[in-house]
Amino acid sequence: QVQLVESGGGLVQAGGSLRLSCAASERTFSRYDMGWFRQAPGKEREFVGEISWSTGSTYYAFSVAGRFTISRDNAKNTVYLEMNSLKPEDTAVYYCAARTRTGVVGTAVGYDYWGQGTQVTVST
Repeated sequence: QVQLVESGGGLVQAGGSLRLSCAASERTFSRYDMGWFRQAPGKEREFVGEISWSTGSTYYAFSVAGRFTISRDNAKNTVYLEMNSLKPEDTAVYYCAARTRTGVVGTAVGYDYWGQGTQVTVST
């Protein structure tokens, strides 16, 4: 059982930056692809981005590409989401997740473990 704990959310003005962290409980964390998702009030959960455990390659949703960056520190069992040039439409609860089985890039398929989420609010 992998436990994931997000932190770093908060209130920021449009154009500002935040860095979210997701700490995993297991040493096997380094073998999992890690993803970030978000859910805004009244909307479906959506994919934000992901990072491969094996290559470190990343993939982002079009809406955040060029503004958000995912990285990971396997020694610390932690994955990060650096968010720049934030917009009000980025307001959501952000979740990290671990993919432990075959999935589909850009979707939640294969992600079996989820954190509790951290709120990000971007004001105008």
